[in-house]
Amino acid sequence: MRIIGTGSALPKKIVTNDELSKIVETSDEWITDRTGIRERRIAVDETTVSMAAEAGKKALEDAKIDAGQIDLLIVSTFTPDKSLPNTACAVQGILGCHHAVAFELNAACSGFLFALNTVCAYFSLGIYKKALIIGAETISKVLDWEDRSSCILFGDGAG
Repeated sequence: MRIIGTGSALPKKIVTNDELSKIVETSDEWITDRTGIRERRIAVDETTVSMAAEAGKKALEDAKIDAGQIDLLIVSTFTPDKSLPNTACAVQGILGCHHAVAFELNAACSGFLFALNTVCAYFSLGIYKKALIIGAETISKVLDWEDRSSCILFGDGAG
């Protein structure tokens, strides 16, 4: 198994540490010293599906693979836009991976690794040969923006 292409998608809106200091008791220096984070991206118009599809499209282009060649599509997210259709099936339709088995995996921060291991298992059994794995989150919609211990850490995006 090898990775032959990558892609990513980020929301347009940038929220800096200084902007967060207007919401919770913190400062740019406090956040940067503890985390190294200076800014994060927050979805306004973007959704988990739209960012996942954009990242998937870029990965396919980078790999020079047609969407119709994908056998397996896994989207890892704990912040889906809705339950049904799941994020992977929505992305499958947008990208045109019509021959792929598509499902969503929910494992939060370790989601990409679980998806990678799942693909490895399918590959080792010879069930599938080409897979697209996408990790996508819109954590901003479930984040407690008044909790300094967590709101400083997270942003939205897909890869």
